[in-house]
Amino acid sequence: MLEVSALAWFATVGLVVLLLAVDLALAAWRPHRVGFKEAVAWSVFYILVAVAFGVVFTMIAGGEYGTEFFAGYIVEKSLSVDNLFVFVIIMTTFAVPEKHQHKVLTFGIVLALIMRAIFIIVGAALLNLFSVMFLLFGILLVFTAVQLFRHRDEEPDIEDNGVVKLARRMFPISDEYHGGKLFARLDGKRVATPLFLVLVAIGGIDLLFALDSIPAVFGVTEEPFIVFAANAFALLGLRALYFLVKGLLDRLVYLSTGLAIILAFIGAKLILHWAHVDISPSVPEIPTPVSLGVIVVILAVVTIASLVKTRNDPSATAKPGSLRAAKPKSEQD
Repeated sequence: MLEVSALAWFATVGLVVLLLAVDLALAAWRPHRVGFKEAVAWSVFYILVAVAFGVVFTMIAGGEYGTEFFAGYIVEKSLSVDNLFVFVIIMTTFAVPEKHQHKVLTFGIVLALIMRAIFIIVGAALLNLFSVMFLLFGILLVFTAVQLFRHRDEEPDIEDNGVVKLARRMFPISDEYHGGKLFARLDGKRVATPLFLVLVAIGGIDLLFALDSIPAVFGVTEEPFIVFAANAFALLGLRALYFLVKGLLDRLVYLSTGLAIILAFIGAKLILHWAHVDISPSVPEIPTPVSLGVIVVILAVVTIASLVKTRNDPSATAKPGSLRAAKPKSEQD
């Protein structure tokens, strides 16, 4: 069991909050279109921060826990790319001006971190109380993997999201962004702006992704500190990564398939762990170094295959995948 001092928790959370504060300050102080060079610089910075944390953590906690951190970080980073797909769809659906996209993404990251922190606390408590939760988490991931694979060539219907529908019923929505405000007065009435609806949509999507990503990283490590750190450092660079790769996302045509395979693999790992603990020690487990190697190989194969596919067939376009089939046009109207 990993012993983590209160000071280590405080320092880690403090670093994450500091980096988030810088992001929020930049978004509020200078709304602007983030260029390629700026996105590259921030992406490299956040990756280096995560690597530096992982190296220091490995030196202090040992190679086994260090491997778990890097495995968890890679899992969460790969799942966060799927987040980016959906963020692009949301931005496009609601025609978010580029100068406000920075603010929206930072809000999405903050909300995602809060939701994941809640799920980590609840998940860790459940795993400590009931070993059968490994089985339930494993089944959840396998089910998610099957659904994602079945609907890998579809896009989630943002307007059909329950949270977005509820927001539309509760508030009148204006057609203008009103300088980036969430609410404005129109003809004497208080109305919500499209930016408010965008934040609601991203909040709903963050909740769905938290339901998948937390069981996935618990499949790599049972340590709450590592789960939190892996999630936090993977999400911190999401804003910069969005502006860096949003023009390249369309080329990752096999990403959804790769993520489905990774989720199924981690789900199987959790189920085997449950069987090893609750049924018989003779049931084999999958070591973390093996998990890390499998995940890296899958991501490498998916990336290379996607680039080859799009080079040979320029008309091929990636889809983020969905957990359910899209409704026919007749049902949406």
